[in-house]
Amino acid sequence: MIVLGLMSGTSVDGVDAAIVEITGAPPHLSHRLRHFATISFTPEQRQAIFRLFSPETSRVDAICAMNFRLGEWFAAAALQAVAEAGLAPADIDLIGSHGQTIYHQVGDDAETPSTLQIGEAAVIAERTGVTTVADFRVADVAAGGQGAPLVSYVDWLLLRHPQRHRAVQNIGGIGNVTFLPAENTPHHPISFDTGPGNMLIDAAVAHIIGGVQTYDKDGRLAEQGRVHEAWLAELLAHPYLQKAPPKTAGREQFGAEFAAMLWEQAQARGVDGPDLVATLTAFTAASIAEAYRRFLPVFPDEVIVSGGGALNPTLMAMLRQRLAPARVLASDALGLPADAKEAIAFAVLAYETIHGRPGNLPPCTGARHPAILGKITPGRTFEYPLRK
Repeated sequence: MIVLGLMSGTSVDGVDAAIVEITGAPPHLSHRLRHFATISFTPEQRQAIFRLFSPETSRVDAICAMNFRLGEWFAAAALQAVAEAGLAPADIDLIGSHGQTIYHQVGDDAETPSTLQIGEAAVIAERTGVTTVADFRVADVAAGGQGAPLVSYVDWLLLRHPQRHRAVQNIGGIGNVTFLPAENTPHHPISFDTGPGNMLIDAAVAHIIGGVQTYDKDGRLAEQGRVHEAWLAELLAHPYLQKAPPKTAGREQFGAEFAAMLWEQAQARGVDGPDLVATLTAFTAASIAEAYRRFLPVFPDEVIVSGGGALNPTLMAMLRQRLAPARVLASDALGLPADAKEAIAFAVLAYETIHGRPGNLPPCTGARHPAILGKITPGRTFEYPLRK
């Protein structure tokens, strides 16, 4: 099948669209990336989405409207990617859309474990004509899981190695890891959110530069700064980082309120712009390294990094220093472009759903059992395989 994966993460940079040719079935599933594009959100679109993240600034009518507006934006991104690839919508067999998470509350402290991703699948299916699978996380949460990291199943399918222990680390707004043990060992895959990824770095850069730049391009600001080690040690005492997996994090732990608190602390400590960005970059790298040493059954031989963080040379250098002697490399080296990996993952998850196969790994998410993920919205050529 040719499947188009759509993804917008916690950084809310835009819609990632990956057109993927997928063949086979687990455990021998293969993929080929046909085309990848990122369609950036405008500052106005990004601001409107950000307002929905906080109970203090969101409204039910705004969430309702944005669900459909995001559906339109995701559909437009899909059509643009299809055109850039020299294809027609009719060439696409299936769309897998992650949507945009606006709230995620799971774990022991959640009164009602729940998660909400918006970006109406019916709008995407209507505009493209292509059957669309969306709303992947809720089935895992309903089965007692964290609803994340769902990419752990795709990591297991595509990146496990017979002789090497691998940690597959995604660094988007939040960091998450999937530990893939070497075959014929007593260890099992585990996965969890390691803590902050780019989210706090992005917030600091936007504050320092006044919104002109929303991320630390090529890690240049962090490279110019000095890490404040005493403050970093205090940051690493954050309660989330001490909690054992399974666990998941988001804006609820490391969002705008936490970023504002860090800005106040930086001013009180006399920490200037580059030093702040350097310290927060080190916070991401150190929280990842400490999570490995504290929670992985064995230290990995290789660490495969994807997401926007893999494109930050300063962050990657810090990771290599803190994760030695493990070999740290970008997922590009294994045929999964770092910026496209999560969009590819949701194409694969949609492929599994449409074949009636589970897409979660219970040891990684904490679910009670494997679950078929997502909700299917038929396109114009949908055919349901009736079973006798």
